[in-house]
This record gives sequence, structure tokens and C-alpha cells, in this order.
Amino acid sequence: MGIIESIKNLFKRGGYAVTGQKLKTINDHPKINIDPAELKRIDNSFDIYKGKYPQIEYVNSAGDIRKRDYVSINMMKLSADLLSGLVFNEQCKTVVSDADKKKKKPNTYKSADDFIRHVFEHNDFIKNLSRYLEPMFATGGLAVRPYVDMTTGKIEFSWALANAFYPLRSKPNGISEGVIKSVTMKMEKGKEIFYTLLEFHGWEEGLYTITNELYKSDDRAEVGSRVPLKELYEDLEERTQIKGLTRPIFNYVTPAGFNNINPHSPLGLGIADNAKDSLRKINDAYDQFWWEVKMGQRTVFVSDFMLNTLPTEDGKPPRQVFDPDTNVYKAMKMAQDEEMVKDVTSDIRTEQYISAINNTLRTLEMELKLSVGTFSFDGKSMKTATEIVSENDMTYRTRNSHVYEVENFIKGLIVSVLELAKAISWNGKKLFDGEIPTFEHIGVDFDDGVFQDRSALLKFYGQAKMFGLIPTAEIIQRVFKVPKETAEEWLKEIQSEQNDMDPVNISERKAKSLFGDEE
Repeated sequence: MGIIESIKNLFKRGGYAVTGQKLKTINDHPKINIDPAELKRIDNSFDIYKGKYPQIEYVNSAGDIRKRDYVSINMMKLSADLLSGLVFNEQCKTVVSDADKKKKKPNTYKSADDFIRHVFEHNDFIKNLSRYLEPMFATGGLAVRPYVDMTTGKIEFSWALANAFYPLRSKPNGISEGVIKSVTMKMEKGKEIFYTLLEFHGWEEGLYTITNELYKSDDRAEVGSRVPLKELYEDLEERTQIKGLTRPIFNYVTPAGFNNINPHSPLGLGIADNAKDSLRKINDAYDQFWWEVKMGQRTVFVSDFMLNTLPTEDGKPPRQVFDPDTNVYKAMKMAQDEEMVKDVTSDIRTEQYISAINNTLRTLEMELKLSVGTFSFDGKSMKTATEIVSENDMTYRTRNSHVYEVENFIKGLIVSVLELAKAISWNGKKLFDGEIPTFEHIGVDFDDGVFQDRSALLKFYGQAKMFGLIPTAEIIQRVFKVPKETAEEWLKEIQSEQNDMDPVNISERKAKSLFGDEE
């Protein structure tokens, strides 16, 4: 190897830690080029999701500029929570059909289904996904990356929200290369220090390559300067290549729908990204309503003749004295022939504000593709799931669109986990040594019992079967959301049980038990 090549490799291993490159923003990195407007949009969505708004400035009666907190209704969170609950619940189940399901090997799982079930239970995947889907709907994206903990041999999951995942390259069927960001805060000499780990996932000559870079800063808003990985991670390699993968390890899911704000971006939109004006109008109306309630307390002017006075020690005019526990009465000079007490309290425009908020909620429902009456500001209850299905309304159709995205996300994650487990060895043995299933061999049951009357489905398909319009295995597959192979196995077991319960077979078994087999 020549001297020049050796120097190149030295700089390649040391990376930017040698040159001392400093990144102010994530876009300053030479490998990352995200539209700044997209990053700003995501940050703004997180602020709205948090209910974070600037204070309101106003001029008081004395002409002074004052500030007060902005009072809002967090419709972003309420909407995201509604959809995440409709789309996914903790009763969801996955089934993986294996060509070698009955094949047993020592110290390995007997099937891909068993392996995935163990990995999901170990990571509490169903519960975590039900939690993370809410910010995904609110901000537009969610990524999950499986990795192997080499100290235990277990596969763990790392989650990244929309502001921690950046695509590098995308294809029509999804994102093929990306960056995952994670930030760790440490206290050093009483000062906050922020470490940002950038984990690059890409392909080099057919090999899946993961590159790690660590940056350090004392400013939360900046990425900082690159430092050696060992400063925070003792066992983390700067560069790792994995053979045998056909897809990225990370899996990225977005809400259903096209990114109309930036059509060329592979990033998804939050459910309210096209409804931020409506969210603002709802919040403005609610904030003004709350302020009117606060300012609309009872106000009574009383003549200064009716008030007690308290002399001062410095010789100034006597000071009028109110009851210290009341703020209703205010002193006012009045003529002696005027009414001594005047109630000037104004009525609060409750009905007008409620009507304005409800009208804007109707607009928000239309923009979120939810049925009319989903939200209300007058105490009316929301529609039940049964009503949603019986009316075949917009909420049900919107929910089904999101279910499709989440289903493909779960299937992709299952394939990624199995490919990673088959590519990694621990203690001299592969974590998984079975066949890798395709999407067609994976079933995801979202437990649609709330939305689908399975008794009605069975009745419908039963009638179709009577006329020879659909095979039994297909009915099992559609009603119970299992792969074709699993449905065929269930059918064989059902037929076997039915044969066992056949009166002729029962009689033959009894005869054999009494008289033995005929010779």
C-alpha cells in the first residue's frame, strides 16, 4: 500500500475528528441535504403538538404593554390520539408462516413466527408502537431500527421520531438510505454538554454499511464539533458492514397521504399539516373566550362618599379603604344626586364563542378526513366505533388508509429483524437460521372486532361458500387476517377434528378397543 493511500485511510478512519469540522445544523453535514423548509415544518409541528406558543402582548388600560400566557386547546394531540387509538391497539397480533416451521435445530427457535414473537415480547413492541403512533400522526414520521446487543445476544429496538430521522436516498417503494440522530445530555463541571450521534445507514457495493459519528456541543441548538466515539460510547464501531441484507434495517412509517407541501420530499406529513390555520383559529377563539371570562368578572362602581378613609402618617390626603378580600368594587366620583352604586358588569359572549369554535371544528374534521360530529365544544359525546362502521363514514375510511401503512411497516420490520438475526452470529451461532418470509407470508391482525362484526363476516362468507364462490381457506384468511399457509394449516386441523367426531369413526374406534383389529 502506497503512502498516499495510507494517509487517505488514516483520514477515513479518523473522519472529521481529525479536521475538527463543526456542524451548526444537521444540514451542514456534506452527506445530508434536506430542504430547510421541511425541517422547519417538522419543528413547528412538534411545537404545536407540545402546545407551545409565544406569550400574547397587549396594552392595558393604563397604556402599558403587558404579556400573558396563550391559552389553547391541543387539538393536534387530541386528533393524533384519536387516530392512533382507532388504527392500532394492544390486541394486535402477527403471524408468520414458515416453509420450515416443523424443522427443529438445537439452540435455535423452531420457526420465524416463534422468533418474532420472542423479539416483540422482549421489546414490548405492541405497547410501544401504540404509544409512538400518536407523535407519528402528529408530526409525520416514525422510524424503528433493530440492533443486536452483543452482550446478551438479544435484538433490541431503537425508536426515532420525525425530527430524528433524515432520508438520504429514496426509491418508489420507500427510503433506502437514511440518518438517525440521537442526543445525549451530560453534566460536566456543572455545565450541560450535548452529544449528538449521527448513525448513517447506506449501501456500498452491495453491502449494508452503518457509519457512526459523534458530535459535542455546549449549545442545545447546535450539533457541535466531531469527537471520538469512545468519549461517550466505549464499544461502538465507527464503521460496520453486514452481508446478506436485502432491505434497510430501519423501517419508516408515515400517515397515509401524499406530501403536497413538498411533493419531492420522501418525508411524510402530519395529519394536521394542512390544517394549521384551523388549529390556530380554534386556539385564538378559545384564548379570547378565556380572556373574556377572566376580564368579565363582576365590576361595581361605588361613590367615593360611601367609602371609609384611612389617614396617612405623611400628611397626604386620606386613602379610601376597601374590603381587602374583594376586587369587585371600584371607587368613582359621583354627584350627590346620582345613584351611589352602579353595576357595569358586561355579559360574557359564551354562545357566540362556542358557535365560532364548533364551526371551526367542522372545518378541521373535513381537513383531517373525519366524519362530521367527531369533535364538539358543547359537551356532546363523540361517535362510537359502532356508529362509525354502521354509517360507513369518513372516519372509518380514513382509518383504513392508515391501517394499510402501519401494516406494511410491521411486515417490513419483521423481515428486517429476521434478516439481521440471520446475518449476525453470537457465541459462534447465528441468532436465526430459518427461511426469510415475504410480505405474503406475514399476517397482521389489528383486532378489528370493534369495527368489523366477525359474526356478520362469517355469515356473509358462509353464504358465499354454499354457492361455491369462495374456498374455506380463503374465508379463514380474510376473517382472521392470517397468511395463506396458516389458513390452510387451520383447515387441515379442522378437517381432522371433524373426522375424529364423525359417528362412524367413533363407532369404529370403540369396536377396535373392544375386539381389537380384525385379522
